[in-house]
Amino acid sequence: MKATADLLQAKLLGLSSIIAPILFGASTFFWQDGEYGVTAATILALSMVFWVPALTTLFGLLKNEMPYYYLIGLFIAIYGCCMGGIGFGLLGYFSTVFNISHQTYLKILAQYPISSGVLLFWAGPLFPLSLLVLGINLIVKKAVENWLGILLCLGAIAFPLSRISRIESIAHTADLLLAIPFIVVGFRYLTKANQINITN
Repeated sequence: MKATADLLQAKLLGLSSIIAPILFGASTFFWQDGEYGVTAATILALSMVFWVPALTTLFGLLKNEMPYYYLIGLFIAIYGCCMGGIGFGLLGYFSTVFNISHQTYLKILAQYPISSGVLLFWAGPLFPLSLLVLGINLIVKKAVENWLGILLCLGAIAFPLSRISRIESIAHTADLLLAIPFIVVGFRYLTKANQINITN
């Protein structure tokens, strides 16, 4: 039973680490004037389901070396990614559906500074910041090859620049830089799952 559970867990973590950044990156191809429209927001929201196990996978590489960071860092990353992702995704979805302009919803959100901060403006920056710290720790602890950690750090730096500027080419570059480390580790987990399956 334990072998079966380990096999399923490895497959879930591996597949999620591949699917999450692919969906995340695909969403920006459907931006409408730099905004998440209905299609982009839907794809973005779906990616959040897979981001939880995907983040668990990469943070899990440091679980034994840095147990406290693993727990706290993962918690912050999930909050930043999922709360910020869902928040901005739904904001784009409903502003498109109800035809609310960018300037209009910014003025409305300003009337609710604490709620808007918790759901959007404080959560959002924590995602790339947490990935930047993760990339540095992965390099320092030699949990992955240096080039994977460097790509993760570069993606984390490029991410806020792309979302602030709303330039699609920068967004695609940031998404690709973030995706590569997750996908590589994801395929390694799938390989590990196949090895578990063969030996049992």
